[in-house]
Amino acid sequence: MSTTPSLIVAIDGPAASGKGTLARRIAAHYALAHLDTGALYRAVAYQILRENKDPADLAVAMAAAQALDHTLLESEALRTDEVGKAASVVAAMPEVRTAILDYQRDFAVHPPGGERGAVLDGRDIGTVVCPDARVKFFITATVDARTDRRFKELSQKGIGVTRNEVKQDLIARDRRDAERDVSPLKQDSQAHLLDTTKLSIEAAFAAVCAIIDETL
Repeated sequence: MSTTPSLIVAIDGPAASGKGTLARRIAAHYALAHLDTGALYRAVAYQILRENKDPADLAVAMAAAQALDHTLLESEALRTDEVGKAASVVAAMPEVRTAILDYQRDFAVHPPGGERGAVLDGRDIGTVVCPDARVKFFITATVDARTDRRFKELSQKGIGVTRNEVKQDLIARDRRDAERDVSPLKQDSQAHLLDTTKLSIEAAFAAVCAIIDETL
């Protein structure tokens, strides 16, 4: 008898596209486990920065990935802009991605809490981590729309940053994600494309639910 869960939802897309918010709402709505795979890379980056080391150093990044503390995944300490930038650097390293791949696949196939399935969001879920996922989405938005969202988020946290700095950071992250040799950010051929530029979260959520419901 197969142990594969009944429903795996793969959600990919660039930073600040809305994929994380949608993934959490989908997981809650359908009673699925949720994994923000970006948090794995943020946890690696956080451990590196906490030790005052260089996230661009492969040996340092690999040591942190192999000693990954999964209890950190829900920590607010991972949500700083500094950690986000460092995470983008370590996520571009093929060796680090390989080290974390097994954890992601195990989460999808054996969801914690005995859930009937899982929602994973990231950059390469539909293409690499869960290529056999029943439902795949690629969530995107214009860079200006994403800049506005991220700038608002950082401002509300009291982080002093200009809108242009936020935009340039997103452009740099997009470039690293799309141009890396291993697991680049791209839309899987079976993924449903959703542009959230002009959509409210409620409208975007309704759109993805309509697609998921067709598979149930």
